[in-house]
Amino acid sequence: MRRIVVGISGASGAIYAQGVIRALVAAGVEVHLVVSTWGRRLLRDELGMEQVNLETLAGRGDHGIILYNNNDVGAAIASGSFQHDGMIIVPASSNALASVANGLGDNLLYRAAAVTLKERRKLILCHREMPLTHIDIENMHRLSLAGGIIAPGNPGWYLLPQNTQDLADFVVARLLDLLGLEHAVGKRWGERAPVQG
Repeated sequence: MRRIVVGISGASGAIYAQGVIRALVAAGVEVHLVVSTWGRRLLRDELGMEQVNLETLAGRGDHGIILYNNNDVGAAIASGSFQHDGMIIVPASSNALASVANGLGDNLLYRAAAVTLKERRKLILCHREMPLTHIDIENMHRLSLAGGIIAPGNPGWYLLPQNTQDLADFVVARLLDLLGLEHAVGKRWGERAPVQG
């Protein structure tokens, strides 16, 4: 069984986190989830969750998600001996970006990301803030040099989205592609009907 570590930090974009988690659960992937303090606030503000609700995030009751306390830096996902197939922070705030890019490990989210880089596993950050400061750009550069992948949560318009879910699905699909997961989320270029003119 594949294992993916998912982190949720406090940037807007809870719909992306929910979409990624639902696709992973549907594919039978074991999800190891850590949510920062501001990530919990994000889930409340954007998805109406007073507490992290695994059933709502997964879209079903038999979810197979393991939730960790962000203060527990001794949890399994903080160890290099914990085998997994990659980690994604979705959404990733500029604070999360800076902490990971600079090797901070003062909570489980950042420690798990640092260990993912140390072990040369895939680490994806879906950065969700704009405009970017020079500091953000430097942190992205630093993280990229360390092996991380920066995947901004920018939806595409070329597939002619009809609603906000289409826009979210575009980003979620690209993130799932980066994780190497087969999925049927959203559309791909060349799969839409040609525009009649």
